[in-house]
Amino acid sequence: MIKVTNLTKDFKIHTREEGLLGAVKSLFSSKYTLKRAVDTVSFTIGQGEIVGYIGPNGAGKSTTIKMLVGILVPTSGSVEVNGLKPYEDRIQNARNMGVVFGQRTQLWWDIPVSESLNLMKFMYKIPEKQFKHNMELFSDILGIDQFMQTPVRQLSLGQKMRADLCAALLHNPGILYLDEPTIGLDVVVKEKIREFIKEVNNTRKTTVILTTHDITDIEKLCSRVIVIDQGRVMYDGNLDNLKTQYGSVETIKLDFAGSITGTSELRTLGIDQYVIEGNTAIMTYDKRQVNSSKIIGWFMERTEVKDFVVSETEVEEVIRRIYQQAADTNDRSNRR
Repeated sequence: MIKVTNLTKDFKIHTREEGLLGAVKSLFSSKYTLKRAVDTVSFTIGQGEIVGYIGPNGAGKSTTIKMLVGILVPTSGSVEVNGLKPYEDRIQNARNMGVVFGQRTQLWWDIPVSESLNLMKFMYKIPEKQFKHNMELFSDILGIDQFMQTPVRQLSLGQKMRADLCAALLHNPGILYLDEPTIGLDVVVKEKIREFIKEVNNTRKTTVILTTHDITDIEKLCSRVIVIDQGRVMYDGNLDNLKTQYGSVETIKLDFAGSITGTSELRTLGIDQYVIEGNTAIMTYDKRQVNSSKIIGWFMERTEVKDFVVSETEVEEVIRRIYQQAADTNDRSNRR
């Protein structure tokens, strides 16, 4: 469905000297520097996948999405969406995609939501039966019937986001691009939007590409993630494998009775860090090197274990480590 090969995008940035003299010089001779926003990115996304395309600010996420939807033309490399080149076949490509960009609405600001959606129906030539079916679906899951007659400018952020999702999906697109779809929303609205995205994906096999800084969005929606930093793909694969590869650290919190001796032996078990305060021990270790049952067994041989909780590394921490590893690599390269 989506095939990206060595996709690269450079931007020319105008530079000039400071002050009045610099302004005058720039009138006669312009100088530019090249900024590479996307650097030889390659990936393939099949029908029905929900893929998280994530990275820090300025990593190249939005630039990639803009090339996929046809807004930007690649400097080099190729991109195909359903066999089309988006920047060459913009109209045909637009008919098979829906886009929601964060806090930017695609609805008409001064008219009610119902009129905006009716205009969408006309623009996309949506059959009456399909339009009614979709409106019923949107009302059931997202509750848009509660504000259908309200002008867009009077909607809350959560209401605008729900209405934008409806507008993006009215014409039953095969691909849905979501850029920060839950930014600034409360917990209840976020959950409604996530459930809606899952429902559309399950029933219509809609392909979803999601860019977000909300780790919960990734965990609840995406089975696959593509991590990008400084324009390059750092990781592309299963979310669970990402946790295994970069999130092998576990923490165990254990409550025990009485006193305990010989805690210096914990390091011989492979525990990197531990803190014992009163009758509680908190230990951090690499689960590839030591099993939690071995640690619990060690305590049970010496005292009564009342309770324990094993916590895996959260996805947010996993991604932070990928960025940190990339930054450390760049620092070492710059020193050479």
